[in-house]
Amino acid sequence: MKKQIILVLSGILLVIALFFLGKTVSDSKPVVSVQPQKTQSFDIEKFISKEKNNLTLSQLNFLSRIEDSSTSSTNKINTYNSLATFWKDSIHLFEPFAYYTEAAAKLDNSEKSLTFAAQIFLDGLRGEDDLAKVEWESAEAISLFEKALALNPENDDLKIALASCYIYGKGRSGDPQETMKGIQQLLSVVRKDSTNMKAQMVLGVGGYVSGQYDKAIARLKKVVTAEPDNFEATAFLADTYAAQGNKEEAIKWYNVSKRLSNNPEYNNEVDNRIKTLQKN
Repeated sequence: MKKQIILVLSGILLVIALFFLGKTVSDSKPVVSVQPQKTQSFDIEKFISKEKNNLTLSQLNFLSRIEDSSTSSTNKINTYNSLATFWKDSIHLFEPFAYYTEAAAKLDNSEKSLTFAAQIFLDGLRGEDDLAKVEWESAEAISLFEKALALNPENDDLKIALASCYIYGKGRSGDPQETMKGIQQLLSVVRKDSTNMKAQMVLGVGGYVSGQYDKAIARLKKVVTAEPDNFEATAFLADTYAAQGNKEEAIKWYNVSKRLSNNPEYNNEVDNRIKTLQKN
């Protein structure tokens, strides 16, 4: 199963998002108009069919027995879960694992199963750099979270997760309206409860990727004030100050993020970034 990563460095994934996005709200600064990026669609069934060619004969036989085991609706749920487990544990491949988990969740149609499957897609798209897969993962996650919300319309965690699909996923296509869909969803949460740090965090990310640095900083500072050990918020705050051109604050928060990080690779990247900021 592919490695899942947290988006904390603009130099890894968010710089890609920033490159693709223009501003979503007009202000006194010029608005950068960026055309949405056209990507080829990802076909999961073709993908699975192709990956089957890489399986051994014993794996193919085992897979066939699972595929042929479903007769009733209940059995189909078990079959899909077994297929998901096979691709995840035996083949270590994310896309079929997510696909079959989703298929089981849709048949079960409970808030718990729909949310579980949706979260798998959301976690996946955050670490995805193939834009065709990002589009697919985003669309599937959105569909699942919407189904879960239909069952529990007042669940703010579901609203935040749905918004994250647009900000971390759909927004990367280059259409600022997709990012705004997520931002509007989040605003509905923080208007009701301004102390919801999950919503404030993702709003900060949305402000960052859409170039609204002042708004992003205001949101992220709320998070790091309420949650001083929040590594992701601290790293995003440093990135936002750097993008804004405020070197002093960027270096300050990069150093804070290093103290919170247990990732040597991240710390090395931050050291290089600080050196670059000090030179310029």
